[in-house]
Amino acid sequence: MEDSVPAEPTPQSASNGAQLTPEELVAKAIAPVKPHYLRPPPVRSSSCNNAKDAAPSTAKNDDADKAPPSSLVKEKKSKRQLKRERRQEQKSTRHLCPEIAKTGDVSSCRYSDKCRFSHDIEAFKSQKPADLNGECPFSSAEQLCPYGLACRFAGTHKEGVPAGSSINLKKSSEMNGLNKDVQKLLWKNKMKFPKADSKLKELGLSGHGKSKLRVKEDKEDVVSNDSVVPDRTCCSKVNDDSDDDLEIVVEVSEENGLKEGTFSSDESRPLKKPKSMTSENFRSDQIDNGGACMAEKAFGESDTQIESEVMNDSVILDTDASLKPHPREKKLIDFRDKLYLAPLTTVGNLPFRRVCKVLGADVTCGEMAMCTNLLQGQASEWALLRRHSSEDLFGVQICGAYPDTVSRAVELIDKECVLDFIDINMGCPIDIVVNKGAGSALLTKPMRMKSVVEVASGIVDTPITIKVRTGYFEGKNRIDSLIADIGNWGASAVTIHGRTRQQRYSKLADWEYIHRCSTLAPDSLQVIGNGDVFSYLDWHRHKDECPKLATCMIARGALIKPWLFTEIKEQRNWDITSGERLNILKDFVHFGLEHWGSDTKGVETTRHFLLEWLSYTCRYIPVGLLDVVPQRLNWRPPSYFGRDDLETLMASDSAADWIKISEMLLGKVPDGFSFAPKHKSNAYDRAENG
Repeated sequence: MEDSVPAEPTPQSASNGAQLTPEELVAKAIAPVKPHYLRPPPVRSSSCNNAKDAAPSTAKNDDADKAPPSSLVKEKKSKRQLKRERRQEQKSTRHLCPEIAKTGDVSSCRYSDKCRFSHDIEAFKSQKPADLNGECPFSSAEQLCPYGLACRFAGTHKEGVPAGSSINLKKSSEMNGLNKDVQKLLWKNKMKFPKADSKLKELGLSGHGKSKLRVKEDKEDVVSNDSVVPDRTCCSKVNDDSDDDLEIVVEVSEENGLKEGTFSSDESRPLKKPKSMTSENFRSDQIDNGGACMAEKAFGESDTQIESEVMNDSVILDTDASLKPHPREKKLIDFRDKLYLAPLTTVGNLPFRRVCKVLGADVTCGEMAMCTNLLQGQASEWALLRRHSSEDLFGVQICGAYPDTVSRAVELIDKECVLDFIDINMGCPIDIVVNKGAGSALLTKPMRMKSVVEVASGIVDTPITIKVRTGYFEGKNRIDSLIADIGNWGASAVTIHGRTRQQRYSKLADWEYIHRCSTLAPDSLQVIGNGDVFSYLDWHRHKDECPKLATCMIARGALIKPWLFTEIKEQRNWDITSGERLNILKDFVHFGLEHWGSDTKGVETTRHFLLEWLSYTCRYIPVGLLDVVPQRLNWRPPSYFGRDDLETLMASDSAADWIKISEMLLGKVPDGFSFAPKHKSNAYDRAENG
């Protein structure tokens, strides 16, 4: 590619016109890019200046100008209307029945006319977008692509392989899918949690999270049996922060309006109609066993058999529930000196974790999943627990407000999933989580923190770890006063993010405080530091300054440059080329098509998450362009030219340029396509859960 460096150098200057030295730029948190790579400042025309001068006279009309025309305001639609539109969209010729797409035979769908998808193969082919360049990620000599005619690489499919049999489908290398029978029991609120309920009863926490109806039933049972119980089991006071052990909280999920913590009840509650597996967005569960073409059915007689089997299992498990394993008998996991990829919201998906594994990550963790959603059997939430076979040391992260919901989620996950540890998030700063009493809100309630960790660690052999911030309010750190007890609660490790909840990402992480906490921790508790690790020098400096620190977790640094794991292992600043960076993006796209699918929906889902990731990678500044190496995480990059056109394109903070990069890998975007990053700060302020 042609060199895009401007002919005349444009040094960074102060407001008085004097050129700033690299040291002065670093002091101002501005990346010291070499002067001859800087873009010239934009030239303002006289018309712009005149408009600026006239601005005060029109200031009164600014609000009116910014207000969108009434014709552009989107009509708010009801859930029923949205569902009806989705059904109509599924019936369109753009959505061919998955079973027919696999086999090419119209008679292969067992639902025939009752199927919710189209069966018109010719109409589907006539409007299907052109195939993409490259080879189908599912193709091999013995197997067929599970998407068949719908695959965007259908032209590369092998001929002569028998179709219509599930044996021909590519064997999945992913684990931890939600069993359909278990999901039905969760939908019907008939799942049993004998270990959790026994432990909650043992610790005197069985009253937490009960609904008012259940409390009323308990009162009636007490009266009928003429027995006396403590006042706290009958208390209906809500949100009494004076004593965590006495509060009965009825929490309502903002997303679905279902009450949290009512799973111990044997009585059936009014249930929301179960969601179809195909209505979940951006989830790989949609392609399991041809489930996308299933019509909605009432639960059959098989459910009775399933319930009886679960109840029989519960009787067996209940006899052993009181046998708490000795701490030395629990499984152990050693985090020391391992490169730990943090659980990251949105971008920390399975394909991204696979990329990081290739580049040297040792420990990976799934995105944060809410306990209430897991216990309701939401497929979209269970998809966050998916694990790839390449993730040899893998954990899941969950978030909940009360001991009952967390313990039941832990018991269910331990039974249904293959994993090495379970991390409980007690540091998430997001408002919607904190307002429910979870995440960072637990930092203000140490007794509830204790209850959550104790009950979770007491029912499973899988190691329980927790992730916290230094405190809730800025200037009021409190983990140092709890660190000695956290190990006694049953946690195997604690990750400390060196910022408070109130602070968010406004300042650098406080590593001195992290080091102080690690020295106060007992030898049995591994302490992991987190915050602003962006080079191999950062990682080794924190490890050298505090030998008791087990390792450093890497979060935003991995989002901006995932080859950071390679740099740490090889102890160098890698001046990676634009071509090498593009190859990493190609790997992500390949892994994404395997995970989300190679049909049109899978391609666009992969594109969506690629664009989310590109909103972070644009912050990387190549080593060869800097006067001071290595780059720091808080540096603001100025506008600059790269050493070639692709490097310049990758440095752009414009969504339009990110879309251009996606088109290089996934073809043209659909008509009317637009993208706005979920994290509007583009990685400067908000990137990870805790």
